[in-house]
Amino acid sequence: MSDAYDPPQEALRVLHHDHHLLVLDKPPGLLTVPGKGPDLADCLIARAQAVFPEALLVHRLDRDTSGVIVFALTKAAQRDLSLQFETRKTRKIYVARLWGEVAHKTGTVDLPLIVDWPNRPLQHVDHDRGKPAVTDWRVLKHEDGTTRVRLMPQTGRSHQLRVHMKEIGHPILGDPFYADGPARDFPRLMLHAESLRLNHPDGGHGATFKATCPF
Repeated sequence: MSDAYDPPQEALRVLHHDHHLLVLDKPPGLLTVPGKGPDLADCLIARAQAVFPEALLVHRLDRDTSGVIVFALTKAAQRDLSLQFETRKTRKIYVARLWGEVAHKTGTVDLPLIVDWPNRPLQHVDHDRGKPAVTDWRVLKHEDGTTRVRLMPQTGRSHQLRVHMKEIGHPILGDPFYADGPARDFPRLMLHAESLRLNHPDGGHGATFKATCPF
């Protein structure tokens, strides 16, 4: 992405906070963790640690994706939550707006992904060397030649939702990496992590956290 990094300056949006978890609503345009170089130091975990010094990384959202993200507040919670993500015990639901009108109501994309080394951080489909990547999708409604969908990833590969939607011919609106032409000409990436379900590290009871889609 050629644009200079200019993250939004706003207060933390705290969705939930207890002794073990910190759940935030990440704004679009803000890195989850620092990039390379001082110009990419501003990020969500740094801002979180300024208020909650014990905050620990569990998972990430792409810079341009908004929505629910969880940090651990103890090492034990970090181990527990990281294992839940690794073993696919969490359930993530995203809302996206796609270019064009998707014909079917529901579907599943099962296409293995690997980093496109000459063009990293881009990812691409590779049936020989790619890692398994599966995304379920469901149409919510059509809007002026675009389609609002709910995306339910079964795996958590980098850029998975973005590549999978491009591969079915309906890139996510505003995607600076995978959309072209008018599909790219939107003020932000139209991808939002709407909800995250996990088992609470303290006792294991199910907990769901939600952030209202801003577009």
